[in-house]
Amino acid sequence: MNIFEFVKLAFFAITRNKMRAFLTMLGIIIGVGSVIAMIGIGEGSKKAQTAIIQAMGTNMLTINATQRRGFGPAASGTVERLRTEDALSIVEECPDTVVAASPYIQANSPVVFKNNNAMPMIYGANQDFELIRGWKIEQGRFFDEHEIIAQAKVCILGQTTVENLFTDGESPIGQVIRIRRALFEVIGVMEKKGSAGFGDPDDAIIAPYTTVMRKINGNDRLSSIVVSSVDGKSDLAEDEITAFLRQRMRVMPRDETPFSIRKQDDLIKMREESAGVITKFLALGASISLIVGGIGISNIMLVSVTERTREIGVRRALGATQKSIMGQFLTEAVVISIVGGIVGLILALGAIIILRTYVNLPATAESWAMTLGLGFSGVVGVVAGFLPALKAAKLDVIDALRYE
Repeated sequence: MNIFEFVKLAFFAITRNKMRAFLTMLGIIIGVGSVIAMIGIGEGSKKAQTAIIQAMGTNMLTINATQRRGFGPAASGTVERLRTEDALSIVEECPDTVVAASPYIQANSPVVFKNNNAMPMIYGANQDFELIRGWKIEQGRFFDEHEIIAQAKVCILGQTTVENLFTDGESPIGQVIRIRRALFEVIGVMEKKGSAGFGDPDDAIIAPYTTVMRKINGNDRLSSIVVSSVDGKSDLAEDEITAFLRQRMRVMPRDETPFSIRKQDDLIKMREESAGVITKFLALGASISLIVGGIGISNIMLVSVTERTREIGVRRALGATQKSIMGQFLTEAVVISIVGGIVGLILALGAIIILRTYVNLPATAESWAMTLGLGFSGVVGVVAGFLPALKAAKLDVIDALRYE
């Protein structure tokens, strides 16, 4: 008998006892569906986090002040403060590796327009922030250097902030919103970037850093400096900035660097590695269901061999070889497993669509995960069906014919 005859016999055996076949497949269905869905959630989360980080700006470096620990009493336990002048100096001192730099301040505060409230992230920066973060203006304009010097109360809104505050559909340009006790004029609206399921870069307000420091935070402290490097020169820019700031802060060669520089590429790699580990654990946990499903198939196939002992004896008496008997039962186990895998695949795709559409979870249907799930289900079928098939093939013909 060829493989097609084996498959035909397998489907005949499955349809002869539909409920038992379905219950046998259930473990494989759950296992394959879980593996594909879990990998889809993990990979989707990784891509979403990467997209959010990339949306923060291409070739961006963030400089943060850290506690300085040195050998002298003046160094121990102190914190070197970054200065607003450092941003301009970095561009002047590193013209071959740095495109733009900006003081950078973050703040959280309720924002009010008429009867509507929102809690967006508030960023304080200079006129180069638009270039550094890669954000584009859809309506209006960006603030200029004169407004920064004058501590002008002007701002640019993200699309989500616009939707939360201007629910009547009116244009936000020229409107006045309240941040804490200060009134800010809206002069621009950013293009929509998309939340990608984690965080929302569109739920933001950008204002001159001088205004955010004085009017919102009430101090002159600078959180950090953001820098945009020349394409392909982020590592060289990091080295030059480190050398310049250490010299400006008069850090001794033996002392630790009192600031840290974080590159976007490093952050992307770190997030991808952590998300990859999570994905592997999710897939490993889900694959346990496949093992349980394989045990179920093996158990049912052993029962099937016992029930069909007389049938096996008749086939052997009519000339069927041990190899033919073994191929029949092994094919049946594989068909049960693969059919269950296909059903699990369909259910997983449906679950991914539901998660993306209604739960806003960034799950993706990965082709390699689907191939892995189906391939693994086939392997489980072979392994689970081997012992029952071997038992069927080794049955004594006379004993099998006498079996009642």
